[in-house]
Amino acid sequence: MPYTVAEIAGKLGGSVVGDGALPLTGFSPATTAKAGDLTFAENDVYFAHAERSAATAILVDGDRRSERKTLIRVPQARLAFAQALPLFFPEPTYAAGIHPLAVVDATAQIDATATVGPHCVVGAHCVIGPRCVLVGNNHVGPDCRLAEDVRLFPQVTLYPRTEIGRRVRIHAGTVIGSDGYGYVLDGGVHRKVPQVGNVIIGDDVEIGANVTIDRGALGPTVIGRGTKIDNLVQLGHNVVIGEHCLLVAQVGVAGSTQLGNYVTLAGQSGIAGHRKIGDGATVTAQSGVMHDMPAGAKWFGSPALPDRQMKRQLLALAQLPELLRRTRALEQRLGIETAAAADAGPEKS
Repeated sequence: MPYTVAEIAGKLGGSVVGDGALPLTGFSPATTAKAGDLTFAENDVYFAHAERSAATAILVDGDRRSERKTLIRVPQARLAFAQALPLFFPEPTYAAGIHPLAVVDATAQIDATATVGPHCVVGAHCVIGPRCVLVGNNHVGPDCRLAEDVRLFPQVTLYPRTEIGRRVRIHAGTVIGSDGYGYVLDGGVHRKVPQVGNVIIGDDVEIGANVTIDRGALGPTVIGRGTKIDNLVQLGHNVVIGEHCLLVAQVGVAGSTQLGNYVTLAGQSGIAGHRKIGDGATVTAQSGVMHDMPAGAKWFGSPALPDRQMKRQLLALAQLPELLRRTRALEQRLGIETAAAADAGPEKS
């Protein structure tokens, strides 16, 4: 729906610099913005592009001014950007009720305001809370519990006894509560250790597409409140993820590892099993953590080491070819026969 600049500013807690009566009908980046669009600029480069664009108004922070564009000034442009997008692109709504093509066990409790889409399966004794949406082709195993406002996108599977908090979003293809990877060697054969725990997911968690979260061998695997998990992440059995953590694409966390609050695992990083990662720690991309990390630490590399220590090692490694060249030259000047030359024999030395 269309808004005026002043209406958008009011919803974002911002102020108008220019004509507040201008109509806004969309939100676009500066490169594709057209008349009627709102765009945003969080730095000088973006602001220069936005001023040259066809956009009607620019969302900005700081003290930037423009002689050509109407501005909406807010405390944080990127935060306001996130708040403004749903105004122009609201999420689809779903009619409450159970689709005729859904299969719901007679013992399941489905709130009257919930939506169960086509080809969904809801098992025995499940509880589906108010305003939950199972979009379609979802499998919810027996004894699962979904609090209010949960949304499962297509092909999400919940194994039995999964517990999901309020306002959780789980994207397509994700599997929650599959068997943990537990085996014991018995007479030359890998014998499976039964995985009899479950998964507990806190409030306001978002889980990306094609994520796998194993249930605990005994007890739960736990995802803390406010944590955001990107696509293609693997969490092993009995992992405990703290509150407000960020796990970026293709992260892997082995079994029984515990993450504190506000931990960041960058893309393709991995954590060995039975590790403890302190509050606020950061693991950089493609790093492999083999040891416990203290709170607030930043590690990278494989195996990962503290930030400054690994940088010193990389700098030293970069200097190694020159060091070898200088060492060979010094040996020649001193008439020292190198090990390589000795191995080559008299013909090649």
